[in-house]
Amino acid sequence: MESVSSDLVVPDGTNPLRRLSLEQLRRRTSMKWRTYAPDVLPLWVAEMDVPLAEPVAEAITDAVALGDTGYPAGTAYADALAAFAHKRWDWDGLAVERTAIVPDVMLGIVEMLKLVSSPGDPVIVNCPVYPPFYQFVGNLDRPVVEAPLGPDLRIDFAALEDAFRGAARGEVRGAVPGANRPVYLLCSPHNPTGTVHTAAELTRIAHLAREHGVRVVVDEIHAPVVAAGVSFVPFLSVPGAENGLSLMSASKAWNLAGLKAALAVAGPEAADDLARIPEEVSHGPSHLGIIAHTAALRDAGDWLDALLRGLDDNRRLLAALLAEHLPAVAYAPAQGTFLAWLDCRKLALGGDPAEAFLQRGRVALNSGRAFGTGGEGFVRLNLAASPEVITEAVRRMASAVAR
Repeated sequence: MESVSSDLVVPDGTNPLRRLSLEQLRRRTSMKWRTYAPDVLPLWVAEMDVPLAEPVAEAITDAVALGDTGYPAGTAYADALAAFAHKRWDWDGLAVERTAIVPDVMLGIVEMLKLVSSPGDPVIVNCPVYPPFYQFVGNLDRPVVEAPLGPDLRIDFAALEDAFRGAARGEVRGAVPGANRPVYLLCSPHNPTGTVHTAAELTRIAHLAREHGVRVVVDEIHAPVVAAGVSFVPFLSVPGAENGLSLMSASKAWNLAGLKAALAVAGPEAADDLARIPEEVSHGPSHLGIIAHTAALRDAGDWLDALLRGLDDNRRLLAALLAEHLPAVAYAPAQGTFLAWLDCRKLALGGDPAEAFLQRGRVALNSGRAFGTGGEGFVRLNLAASPEVITEAVRRMASAVAR
């Protein structure tokens, strides 16, 4: 990014997305800032360009000062998540005794799949979807079954029921003959589209799953990140979902990916399943991670609210910039996550748009190809950056198209 002024970001103490300069961000050594050359604007992997929330930074600093860097213990994380769920989602069904700490959401998903399925049992996903769903499930020797989202990027219930029916009957390529424990791996809010499923949709999912003998494991890592006027509904809060398993974390909402921790949460009928999780799984989370996540959920609500306002502004900004500079790109501001799913199929870029934007425009985005069926011709853009960086990124993307 050497062609971009280091003072591009206009400081704004009320918006976490405008508190760090590009010069400060370039000093980071994480994946987002070290994968590509310095002249590339990195708007790809789900890291946010924000400082730590002050209560989180204080909690970590205090722990380090005490040398409190041992093994995790206690239920502080689950207690904080239960209180957050009550306040934010009006949900009192998160029972601390039905939780377990896990290293992170994807490794937690792996452990949940081991509890409720066996090698050869199919796992249904709604494509396009988060690429590690394919990678982790495949490495577990479970065949992936795609139930594509509809044209509106919401659950296509006809496709979903077909997938449930075929999985229940063993009509899945790669499934072990006689395999009868299918699982539906739900992404809520959905990555990459940002769709936030409604209570009615989640209830319908729960009833269909019960009808066809499918267990539901849900990734709710983006749950706190929703647009103004949109309500997140925990899957385990809807009728019929009592045998579901959820993975939750403060990781995405407070930019804590490097401080590993997450929680597995069981519905009342899944408590016995969760109780079978191996004891050594609880050794995986970082004690500092649990301290950080607990502080975020308990004490950093105001910081989160400021972030959400900044993301709402960025969604509107991106829509306006695309309409002005790249009108052929289809984009509908998402209801949740800090990601934007851009339809670039009408651009004359040839091949993979993400590669063209990188090589010709020096903007790094995620290629839609990695998200499964329905991702060809799309890119995923990370909105958790300053308005100035997003503006510069779209300018570069338009230049890449013009070239």
